[in-house]
Amino acid sequence: MNTMDRSALLGATHVAFSAGMPERLSRIGATNVARRLDCLLVGPSHRDIEKHVRARQLWWNSPEQWDPFLSDLRWEPPVILWVSTSLRERVDLWKTCSWLRRVGIAFQDVLILEFDAVPPSGVPDEPLPPFDCYSSVAHHPDEVLLERLGKARPWSYERYDRAVCLWDQYVDENPLSFVESCIRGLEGFPELAPLWSLLSCFFPRRTTEGALRLSRFDELLLTILSMEWQTPLSVCSQKLQRVATLWEFLDCTGDLFLPCRLEHWAKHASGAVVERAPGPNPEEPMKSFAYRLTERAIRLRDKGLDQLTDAPSLPIAGTEAYSASAPWVLLEDGRLARL
Repeated sequence: MNTMDRSALLGATHVAFSAGMPERLSRIGATNVARRLDCLLVGPSHRDIEKHVRARQLWWNSPEQWDPFLSDLRWEPPVILWVSTSLRERVDLWKTCSWLRRVGIAFQDVLILEFDAVPPSGVPDEPLPPFDCYSSVAHHPDEVLLERLGKARPWSYERYDRAVCLWDQYVDENPLSFVESCIRGLEGFPELAPLWSLLSCFFPRRTTEGALRLSRFDELLLTILSMEWQTPLSVCSQKLQRVATLWEFLDCTGDLFLPCRLEHWAKHASGAVVERAPGPNPEEPMKSFAYRLTERAIRLRDKGLDQLTDAPSLPIAGTEAYSASAPWVLLEDGRLARL
């Protein structure tokens, strides 16, 4: 690639999904970079961009604008998307493809740069965590980024269209088409099976005998929490194997999901399940409150649910877990069904 070609591509619109990548792209000469902040693996998502952004702000209780599509960014082709194998980034990639189509940018003008995972230790054969939310384009050196930029190409129409359709399925109120896509698999999207393996852990379960159980995540959380007061920081700082498992989730959702979910439990049913008290530092989310189990929480954890609404609802993509209006339960074969 000659200097003019590189200069033209660096002047394109760049979308960076990895933390630290906007600064890296600026360092190698990119001048128009979209900054992504959000994690779409938990919380509500919508097709309509303005509704989506409002819902995300409310979900995180934040005044920040969570999406560059509502910013003054110059959206002109070509658009270059930098994406790793991280589950967080792959879902954001689908959304971006969908919304670029909505604003009239043709798939031929969207150049997608995909980067393989780099193991945390740098050892090539070391296995990655069970849910790959660690990977980042920023793990690759500048010379690799520039070399790959010179080879940037659009996806085929068929693959691009699959990404758009996956976002439509992801934000649908009925999650069955999306779950079927994940279980069946889709060429060009190896992230689907591990993504559903993660998301399924947030839905309540129904055994073959018909009993209702907490989601795997909530059961784990209520197992780590005790009848002694604990801040979210103390919950996730214990040196226990089950805390290491908790971190496998938090590495994907972000650690602030922990105080968020504990708050859901504390506010549910007037605090009759999990109790909350002021913590040592009201300015830090991980220390602002302390929580402890009640006898009812232990019964729900050990004996199961009488009804879905015994647990606080949790928005996931376009639907909700533990919702009377969306009574989805995870079956033992890994599929969802309505009660």
